[in-house]
Amino acid sequence: MPRQDMLTVFTYDIASNKARRKAAAVLEDAASRVQKSVFETRMSEARAAAIAQRVASLLGPGDSLRVYAVGDAGERRSRVYGDGTPIEPDGGYWLF
Repeated sequence: MPRQDMLTVFTYDIASNKARRKAAAVLEDAASRVQKSVFETRMSEARAAAIAQRVASLLGPGDSLRVYAVGDAGERRSRVYGDGTPIEPDGGYWLF
């Protein structure tokens, strides 16, 4: 059975400061910011589509939002260099 949650990357280019702040707020609630306009998380395709729609509603002329779903093979070949935030691990979490 395939994994339902995939590593999902959101990246935007938004000219308006107000719209950019709103987009960042939406994404910060759902994902980890790894660069100024790049966010990563693990989520279902349906959840990613819902978040993308919220951000897309803020876009003006010339703005863009890209959403990448990274499959297992691509994730295994992905690397982070320098002081970047590590890719969010796959697996459960125990909180005590």
